[in-house]
Amino acid sequence: MIREEFRVLCVDLGTGKGSIKLLDGRNLVAGGSGLAALLYDRFANNDLSWDDAAQPLIFAIGPLTGCFPLMSKTVCAFRSAYHHQYTESHAGGRLAHALRFADLDALVITGRAWRLSCLVVGGRHLEVRDVDFMRGLEADASGKLLRRMFARGPGHRSILRIGPAGEIGSAMACINVDSYRHFGRMGGGAVMGVKNLKGIVVQGDGDFAGPAGSAYAKVFKEVYGQATSTDMMRKYYNLGTAANLQGLNDLQSLPWNNLQKTCDPAIAGITGEAFADETLLRNGACSGCPVGCIHVGYVREKTLKDNRYHYHQVAYDYEPIFAAGTMLGVTRPFDVLRILDVMDKVCLDAMSGGVALAWATEASEQGLVSEKETVVPLKFGDAAAYQQAAEYLGRGINDFYRLLGMGTLRAAAAYGGGEFACVLGQEMAGYATGELFFAAQTLGFRHSHLDTGAYSYDQKNARRDVEPAVDFLIADEPGRVFLTSMVACLFARSVYTDTRLAECLAAVGFDTLAGSIPEVAAYVRRLRWQARIATGFDPDALTIPKRFYDVRTWKGPVSREYLDVLKQEYGRRIMELAAAGSGADGPRSNEGS
Repeated sequence: MIREEFRVLCVDLGTGKGSIKLLDGRNLVAGGSGLAALLYDRFANNDLSWDDAAQPLIFAIGPLTGCFPLMSKTVCAFRSAYHHQYTESHAGGRLAHALRFADLDALVITGRAWRLSCLVVGGRHLEVRDVDFMRGLEADASGKLLRRMFARGPGHRSILRIGPAGEIGSAMACINVDSYRHFGRMGGGAVMGVKNLKGIVVQGDGDFAGPAGSAYAKVFKEVYGQATSTDMMRKYYNLGTAANLQGLNDLQSLPWNNLQKTCDPAIAGITGEAFADETLLRNGACSGCPVGCIHVGYVREKTLKDNRYHYHQVAYDYEPIFAAGTMLGVTRPFDVLRILDVMDKVCLDAMSGGVALAWATEASEQGLVSEKETVVPLKFGDAAAYQQAAEYLGRGINDFYRLLGMGTLRAAAAYGGGEFACVLGQEMAGYATGELFFAAQTLGFRHSHLDTGAYSYDQKNARRDVEPAVDFLIADEPGRVFLTSMVACLFARSVYTDTRLAECLAAVGFDTLAGSIPEVAAYVRRLRWQARIATGFDPDALTIPKRFYDVRTWKGPVSREYLDVLKQEYGRRIMELAAAGSGADGPRSNEGS
């Protein structure tokens, strides 16, 4: 089963043909994030715009996918429609295992189909089929059709699709993965849209031999036990990340009403317990995960068309609840799910969409925009209005919503209100924990709260000391980068320490990689930042809107001076790291493995 070379399927949508390429570099970049950066360097052209047909859309998995629990993510890498720079997004579902059973380490898609199409790949076949009749269809309807159209064969099957948001090129468009997971941030759906790609079906129609030997069985049993029989992962199965709502509200770190406040007594109606008691239908899990952190709620509605009741299943987590709930002043679980249901159908990233609509609401209150722009009057707490507005944003029904879909700051530049745009590189994640998080998310590689542990550092450290805070960010990143090169679920980072990962890699035969984790992690970090910088990343060009300086947390008011110096120093260190690695060959090559 051990293969030092990466097996990559490269597909040109313009010709409808593909080929397998074998690529060296396993002991340089591991897989996942590292492999995606390696492939981007090989296939991308930084002189072309993000939406040029030649630019690649990359999906990559890791060396332990299919071998150990919670190695369940896939990295999607591309040049972003949002900031036009190299980025990546992560999603679970069945995709990672489908790629593994198709005997692929990565899928690279270039070109543009002549008509709206669906790409179907497996271990022994490739097809680009015209699906122009699906234009404008929402994600749920598209998923049903694709399941019927491509039902052949046994094995693991994963279905990706975009909705109207991706078709119009919205920078907030996500890619729906197997109904309940998403490549959510940075506009991956727009990249599929400009390629005329409505869907991707990966059929894992092959098999692979499992690792042999007692060492593998022993390590697997220990990892499985930690994931299922200890408290390490219990939070994620029980209430899930929705449990964070009450705690962050208590810490004065939960954004409410476009971050005009960081706590509210109304939290009682929208806690993780409230969602579980009122809306929870079932738990689900990604392929290869024994935990089941996917919490699926339901909404029931009576349709005017047939005067019958229908119910929809809607997955929820902490950050979608923050974005479609507290950020909008919506405090009833079923109302939050109804807003999320609309965003799922149009394939709009819930976090970006919710934060953008929060800005639009405050802009309406201040008279910067009117119903001429928003069509429906927006008011904090008005869930029905937000359902309509989410639809309008996802479909880009007028100039205002199309502009807002390209980013809140783009809309603010045209209409005013930039001082209360809650954007940290992209629309903020749901952690108003303080200065280090604000600086880290502004400059983070994915602008994700999981790029670093800054949100946790803020909750534990009241001192405003720049040097140790930035040292923490720099030291914290390589471990996360190596995990995303595996590609492990980051919820399992307490299970998959460097020591445990070395044991896992050695147990399946990747001895060289097992012995060079720190070096590989440092190399991949440099490689990713170099790709980002080559496409325009400049820490000095990113600003923090005034609203973040007005925030008050458990530590008191945010310090402008501390936040500015943190951002400046973190940006300097990132650029220094990337420059120091220029021309480096990496840890070790494959020769001699």
